[in-house]
Amino acid sequence: MKEKITYGSIDEYISTCAPEVQETLQTLRKVIQEAAPDAKEKISYQMPTFDLHGNLVHFAAFKKHIGFYPAPSGIEAFQEEVQKYHKSKGTLQFPMDEPLPYDLISRIVKYRAASNIAKAEAKSKKKK
Repeated sequence: MKEKITYGSIDEYISTCAPEVQETLQTLRKVIQEAAPDAKEKISYQMPTFDLHGNLVHFAAFKKHIGFYPAPSGIEAFQEEVQKYHKSKGTLQFPMDEPLPYDLISRIVKYRAASNIAKAEAKSKKKK
């Protein structure tokens, strides 16, 4: 049985990828950090994850694509623009042989951050 790999940090995760992929992942990470500066980095589901009042987005490198996980709401809100990418309920797949759509990713992250913050504020108002 193959031993399950566990990562302690996003840096550790990225360091296990091929050098050309590492560059893409570091840029993706920077785009997410700039779009949601208050989000905290962590590893969740063995993937780099940004957390802001709950999971914001995850990403992961695969053989032929970069998986980006902005939850279903992050995909629905940008339905037109994500049309050309392979997607499933909460996943977008960006082909390795194409540049990542960083502007689109940034807007999706900002959208997710705003909705997570709004949800958290609504919850805290209920408690009062």
